[in-house]
Amino acid sequence: MSDTQKFREYKIVHIVEGGCGTILLGSSGLPMRKIEAELNAYAAEGWQVVFQVLEMKRFWLFWQREAMIVTLGR
Repeated sequence: MSDTQKFREYKIVHIVEGGCGTILLGSSGLPMRKIEAELNAYAAEGWQVVFQVLEMKRFWLFWQREAMIVTLGR
């Protein structure tokens, strides 16, 4: 993507690590197949990834859960 490319609209996608795996295993990681399937579906509609960030959020009292926030544009 070039710096001069402008998008008409944006979409934010929030993908979160599973809660059961976080509780039972302490961490289960992001669901890669789900991420891939969602991004492929959006790409088929003409969306492009503009920016992404990973975040760690507190889950209940003792655990942390990883999430990915993806900004799409077209």
